[in-house]
Amino acid sequence: MVRFLIPSVAVLLFLLEPEFAMLSPIEMKGDIYYLVPRFLILYLIFISIYYSRQRAVMYGLFFGVLYDVFYIDIIGLYSVLYPLICFLAGSIVKVIHQHLVVTTTISVILVAILEFILYQFFYLIDFTAIPLADFLRSRLLPTIIANALFLMILGWAFKYLINARVLQRAREVS
Repeated sequence: MVRFLIPSVAVLLFLLEPEFAMLSPIEMKGDIYYLVPRFLILYLIFISIYYSRQRAVMYGLFFGVLYDVFYIDIIGLYSVLYPLICFLAGSIVKVIHQHLVVTTTISVILVAILEFILYQFFYLIDFTAIPLADFLRSRLLPTIIANALFLMILGWAFKYLINARVLQRAREVS
């Protein structure tokens, strides 16, 4: 049962991201802030850190292609970035402790890197004309805060689910 929970949660997060994106933009005191939910990549980073880097990269490739096809129509952008972020997360955790706070911090930093790369790509192809300062203030910072809050709420659940799968897998092997 736990075996199917990990991919099921990934599919659920993939489907929920656009629903949460509907809550954005938010207007506060005349300023507009964009919140981009990155729940799926956060979950994949947790899989990479607590379960298997190889499996996370495969999930990243699969969901990256789906993201490219369904959401942005530029094939290759997310299908490269998602596995790359998972690979980086799995590589970083080999030299850093796997505590939940550390994992959450690494995940948020990697999402910031992902957002910045996406911004640079879209700026390069003239898909966006937002100046860097506006991007940092109105999009990156609110996105980081929103995704950090998401991880503070559900990070322990991700870790619990992934650890349950690791234990089940160990029992199957023995």
